[in-house]
Amino acid sequence: MPMRLTRRAAIAGAAATAAVGLTLPAQAATVTLIVPFPAGGAVDILGRLVAERLQAKLGETVIVDNRGGAGGMIGTAAVAKAEPDGATLGVASTSQLIANKYLYGSSPYDADADLVPVSRVATGTVLCVANAKIAQDRGWATFRDLIAWSKAHPDETRMGSSGLGQVSHLMIELVKARTGARILHVPYKGGGPAILDLLGGTIDMMFDVIPALMPHVKEKAFLPLAVGSRERIPALPDTPSMKDFSDLNLADVDLQTWYAIVAPKGYPADKQASLSKALAEIMEDPAVKARLEPIGFSPVTDASPEQLKTRIAQENPMWRDMVRLSGAKLD
Repeated sequence: MPMRLTRRAAIAGAAATAAVGLTLPAQAATVTLIVPFPAGGAVDILGRLVAERLQAKLGETVIVDNRGGAGGMIGTAAVAKAEPDGATLGVASTSQLIANKYLYGSSPYDADADLVPVSRVATGTVLCVANAKIAQDRGWATFRDLIAWSKAHPDETRMGSSGLGQVSHLMIELVKARTGARILHVPYKGGGPAILDLLGGTIDMMFDVIPALMPHVKEKAFLPLAVGSRERIPALPDTPSMKDFSDLNLADVDLQTWYAIVAPKGYPADKQASLSKALAEIMEDPAVKARLEPIGFSPVTDASPEQLKTRIAQENPMWRDMVRLSGAKLD
């Protein structure tokens, strides 16, 4: 049965608060880039790099405004409610642009009608990690070992996620459905608390976005077992991808989260084109690639805003089905 959490009032109220004062006077020299997550996280790092490079390329001041909450919906709603005068842009992921419409019974914005997707700037995938000590004690040297152990010890493997319906939850439900793994899901209110409990051994393993996990992988506190994309990634070249698990019925899985720059509805077409071109030049810079790849991001661009719109339309069915499979429904 779908799981329901009452969050409508909190989301609507916070979104309304976030929107206050967003009708900015046209300022040729200042652009606000809204990042819908708190400062210091992986998306914030990406947003600040984009802002830094846009400022240099456009000759305008670009400031970052962190507006976290409700799975990124509060900050994204602020972008949707802004004037389309070029003074406000936002960073948005597949969650804010696609998945959330299937997760939430109501939303402070309509991703398809209220936002103009300009261009993707980066992709990231999820990583399956285990507490290194627990993995050693249970003989988990590989992802296959984990799956086999979970079947032999039903519901004794505790998997944490950043919350019901989040990418980390959706991925494990897909793996369970495909492989028959018997894993107990433990949802948290964010990836940070789940990571802390994984470090402490309260849970055994988790899927999460790579930038959040990499510091602990490097310290060997977490054992990387599999990446959720079809191809291996430069940051972890020896860690198997889904394509390596055809025997587990996972070879066609390619779960990547991408991040895009978006603008409010009505953002002029000529500005869309020029901004898309500027972003492409930024993300193709080898220096940008060198800063992003070590933390698990891959720079990417779209040839045009129309190309990104097509991608969004094509990915809708996949995310709809994954949300349905997870059983999560949020209000």
